Amino acid sequence: MKPIAERVITLGKKSSLHTRRQALALLADEAVVEKVFDTLAKRYAERPGGYTRLVKLGPRPGDAAPMAVLELVA
Repeated sequence: MKPIAERVITLGKKSSLHTRRQALALLADEAVVEKVFDTLAKRYAERPGGYTRLVKLGPRPGDAAPMAVLELVA
């Protein structure tokens, strides 16, 4: 998930019709793409990369599946 989030935010920084359509190809929800292009692209305009952080939580109690939280870096 982390590489997809990084790629979509990078597309949002370019802000053209072509990059918006590329982001829509990766994400199904138009509201999420709109937020990336309007809000997050401005937030990370000066940052060259590394927009997300992956925090591992440990195994889930029920079936011991590995759990993690994907955060946006401030």
